[in-house]
Amino acid sequence: MHIGVSIFATDFSIGMDELAPEIESRGFESLFVPEHTHIPTSRQSSWPGGADLPKEYWHTFDPFVSLSFAAANTKTLKIGTGICLLPQRDTLVTANLVASLDRMSGGRFIFGIGGGWNREEMAHHGTSYDKRFARMAEQVKAMQALWSNDAAEFHGEQVDFSESWSYPKPVQTPHPPIILGGETDYTLRRVVDYCDGWLPRARHGFDAVKNIARLQKIADESGRDMSTLSISVFGAPAEENTLTEYRDAGINRVLLSLPSAPRDEVLPILDSYAALID
Repeated sequence: MHIGVSIFATDFSIGMDELAPEIESRGFESLFVPEHTHIPTSRQSSWPGGADLPKEYWHTFDPFVSLSFAAANTKTLKIGTGICLLPQRDTLVTANLVASLDRMSGGRFIFGIGGGWNREEMAHHGTSYDKRFARMAEQVKAMQALWSNDAAEFHGEQVDFSESWSYPKPVQTPHPPIILGGETDYTLRRVVDYCDGWLPRARHGFDAVKNIARLQKIADESGRDMSTLSISVFGAPAEENTLTEYRDAGINRVLLSLPSAPRDEVLPILDSYAALID
C-alpha cells in the first residue's frame, strides 16, 4: 500500500517548490492537491465538512500550476489532483493540461476528479449543478478519445467537438489513471463505468472491507474486472492500526492530510507521518 499526502496549496502555506522535495525525500509515494477557483461570498451551499468553511478553500492555487512546481522540483514523486472539479472546466483545455503535465513530469500524474458541492461556484462557471455528473461522464470519455487517438471527435449533450488533433499525448498509456471521488453507490457505478480507480474520503469513517465489497459487487454486476480498479483513501487517519487494516484489506493508496500552514508547522507533521511508511 502506497502512502501519500494531500494539502490545500495556498498563498499562506509552505511553497510547493519547497514542500514537494521534502515529501519525496521522506519516502512518500505521492502528493495530491484539491481545487477551488473561488468561493462566492453568498455561502448558500453547505460545506460537507461542517458549518465553518476553512479559509484555504478560497485561497487555493490552481492545481495544475501547483503540481507543475512540485514535478519540476522532484524526480519520482507522483502528483495528483484530489480533486479536480472537472464539470467546471473546459474539456479541451483540461485534456491538454493533463497531457502536458503528465508528459513534462515523465508520466507521474494521477487525475483525481469529482463533481463538486458548491452550486454557486458552478453557476459562475456556467455549469448546471443538476447536470454536473452527466457532463463529467462525457468529459472523461471525450478526453480519453483525445489522449488515445491521433484525431478524435465527440458528440454529446454536454460536450461536442468535430474531429480534432490534440497534442501532446500523455506519457502513460492509454492515459493517466483517472480516479473518482465520492462515496455513494452512484459514485461506484461511475468508477466502474469510466474510471480507473476510486477516491473515497475517510472523514466519516471508512470500513475498508465493507467498501471494497461494495465496489466488487458493482464491478461484478457491470462485468468490470476488479483488478483493473485502484482504491485510494483520501484523508486517511495517521494511525498505524487503521492503516494496517486498510493495507490488509487491499487498499492501494492512502493520503494523509497536511494543514495549509507555513513550513515550521507542516514539516514536523510530515516527519511524524513518515514514521508510518515502513
